[in-house]
Amino acid sequence: MSLELSNEQRRALPSVDEVLHQLCHLDHLPRTLIVSETRAVLEERRRALRDNVPYDATQIWAIVERRLHKLLAPSLREIINATGVVLHTNLGRAPLDDFRPIGGYSNLEYDLSAGRRGKRDMHTAPLLERLLGRPAILVNNNAAAVYLTLNELAAGYEVVVSRGELIEIGDGFRIPEIMARSGAILREIGTTNRTKIEDYRNAITERTRLILRVHRSNFRISGFTARPELQELTALGRETGLPVYEDLGSGCLVDLRSRGIEEPLVSHSFHAGVDLASFSCDKLLGGPQCGIIAGKPELVQRIRRNPLYRAFRCDKLAIEAISITFQRLIAGEFDAIPTLRMISQPPEAIRLRAERLASRLRPLNVSVIQGESAIGGGSTPEQILPTWLIALEIDGVCAFEYRLRHAPVPVIARIERNRMLMDLRTVAPRQEDDLVAAVQAAALA
Repeated sequence: MSLELSNEQRRALPSVDEVLHQLCHLDHLPRTLIVSETRAVLEERRRALRDNVPYDATQIWAIVERRLHKLLAPSLREIINATGVVLHTNLGRAPLDDFRPIGGYSNLEYDLSAGRRGKRDMHTAPLLERLLGRPAILVNNNAAAVYLTLNELAAGYEVVVSRGELIEIGDGFRIPEIMARSGAILREIGTTNRTKIEDYRNAITERTRLILRVHRSNFRISGFTARPELQELTALGRETGLPVYEDLGSGCLVDLRSRGIEEPLVSHSFHAGVDLASFSCDKLLGGPQCGIIAGKPELVQRIRRNPLYRAFRCDKLAIEAISITFQRLIAGEFDAIPTLRMISQPPEAIRLRAERLASRLRPLNVSVIQGESAIGGGSTPEQILPTWLIALEIDGVCAFEYRLRHAPVPVIARIERNRMLMDLRTVAPRQEDDLVAAVQAAALA
């Protein structure tokens, strides 16, 4: 294979100056940026010609312009979640309440009353203590909360945890591995399906520093199973002088049993006597990605003083967003939190919305059928809610789904039995017009 281009191939390639002339209308962009992208595209075309492989035959200047537009367009976009999965990991988990971030400076670490430097905790600590009845700190997610807690309270020492709670969550986060990275030593006890209080008691030695309980939020074990009640663990902790720390994961602060959702409440853990608890903010709490560590003042303060806390603290946007969520919870304005509002929607209300929207989609072959919504793919398995679905019978359903994903406001729906199904539980009313427009455009394409 020749490493050189033929004269004919060279003539087929424009010069950089020729491409720049074609892109003169992009004079608002830095010339160095356009030149760099042009050279990259020319090199790709040169390599394809040299290696005799297929290539995009579009003119070089058009490829450069397309790439520059893509580079400078926002990658993070609003989408319409018509899947019915409320806490959709790939779609940002909990949808956020509408709020306008402070655009300029803010008093993030400035105490306006005292006129001197403050701590960013001051914006969330009072709200958290009002919500939880315990002091608490905020970090950037629950994985950071687990790591920081283990590192501060048990680095170099043993943490007792049931083998049935050595979970893996999304993106390969595994409890045993995070424990190892934190410096804590895993002392696993019991079996996958059965762990007794005696297993904990027998595992405790002079090197034990923590008893860890992990909520199995993303899977269920049924059948011949057993594990101690939380009150038994906390009684053992008091007896041995060891803190009991519970990783709750889903962060449920509002009792959702009336909606058919069985998730442990943070308040119940504290009533059972746990010394520390940590959980996510972007699941059933309904806020942005953050993690909370709450519990006994002396333990929380120890963790707050850990040098790694600075690496895990939240930025101003997360603090602003989560503060609004906390205020909604304190005021009992649960319907103002999109996650809780979606979970609370009665099926009949969804049916009426679906029928109204389906009437706008005719003459397409559309119907409204009974179905099920999911709370979350990984955070609350097997917990479903009855709903009504818009079902579209359409030829080439996979191509249709592709066109929906590429609408001006992308629509993410689901395909079952060769039908396109859309669940309005997870579609905001303000998005309905965009949803109709996307479906109609996809049908005409």
